[in-house]
Amino acid sequence: MNITDRFLKYVSFTTTSDEKTNLTPSTPGQMIFARYLVDELKSIGMKEITLDKNGYVMATLPANTDKDVPVIGFISHMDTSPDASGKNVKPRVVENYDGSDILLNEEKLILFETDKYPEILQYKGQDIIVTDGTTLLGADDKAGLAEIVTAMEYLTEHPEIKHGKIRIGFTPDEEIGQGADHFDVKKFDAVWAYTMDGGEIGELEFENFNAASAKVTINGLNVHPGYAKHKMKNSMRIATQFVSMLPRHETPEHTEGYEGFYHLTNIEGTVEKTLLTYIIRDHDRDRFERRKKEIQHLANKINAEYGENTAIVEMRDQYYNMREKVEPVMHVVDLAFEAMKAVDVKPNVKPIRGGTDGARLSFEGLPCPNIFAGGHNFHGRFEYVPVQSMEKAMMVIVKIVELLEKKS
Repeated sequence: MNITDRFLKYVSFTTTSDEKTNLTPSTPGQMIFARYLVDELKSIGMKEITLDKNGYVMATLPANTDKDVPVIGFISHMDTSPDASGKNVKPRVVENYDGSDILLNEEKLILFETDKYPEILQYKGQDIIVTDGTTLLGADDKAGLAEIVTAMEYLTEHPEIKHGKIRIGFTPDEEIGQGADHFDVKKFDAVWAYTMDGGEIGELEFENFNAASAKVTINGLNVHPGYAKHKMKNSMRIATQFVSMLPRHETPEHTEGYEGFYHLTNIEGTVEKTLLTYIIRDHDRDRFERRKKEIQHLANKINAEYGENTAIVEMRDQYYNMREKVEPVMHVVDLAFEAMKAVDVKPNVKPIRGGTDGARLSFEGLPCPNIFAGGHNFHGRFEYVPVQSMEKAMMVIVKIVELLEKKS
């Protein structure tokens, strides 16, 4: 199966994750997709294929060389982001893209405008997979899955390419920060790995945000509004006060590069109770810790004004910057860099303004830098992926294992 058909098949599965279920995987569609992947891996000749009760898929492509080659792995995630619908995805391939705006949905007049997303112009003449403008596409990270499986199939069909033992792993629930929760590093048994979970072609990343989630509960008191003076505590109004106390320009829409942020992702409220959900991000560990303290500090100020336990903060660290774990073994990054250049991809080494399963796995003893999967505009209705970028990512995987065997 070619990489385009494989990707189009993958996005037909509904695998949106949901942090509210407290299950692993968090949604049943992920397990359905995992079973499909297991069958596919069997069909292309993979060995040691496992699917555990938590939805983690692992498999092996055995070595075809007598050399002592380090075991390495490639990892992607099966879920898609809950930020946009991933149900009934209707992808379309725009062949030989001509550089003009793309009408995604004629019925609803949804237009992909190049002046809003000019990055697409660099792919003029290529084949672009887009949505119908009503759902996300799922290139994050089904493009990565398709690239890994296609690379394994290619290596099986081309035994003249010598390589060591290769492990692959597919995880659930990465998009809700739980992808590495039940990943068995010992069972995976690789010296290092790569997540195929980056963005546009050429991205190569070994540093990422430190990340935490924060839930701020504002407790109020409801009284009939006609008799509420000096009695009512409107939790929604207090919540908006809390929101306004955070730096207004330290948000995703005002930051780039190494700049961190506070991101309000959800508000649910009544007069009696309002819940604010935040994610906190910063590449620098000290600034990250200060951001967490600032959330608690502002909650303390609310409590000083409105009474004890008006604002209650629940904080949870999600992952840390993998740089401190990858820098001591920079040869794993250098290998990917060399592989990209060998297949005519210009490496773009940059920090991830986000995180991957590899960030947490790096702290569990599996150094795991991140390689591009090829997509753009992840988590939204205007997501797209060039076919040629996926093909190049697949070639990078093949070249990594080939170069490693030659160097061993």
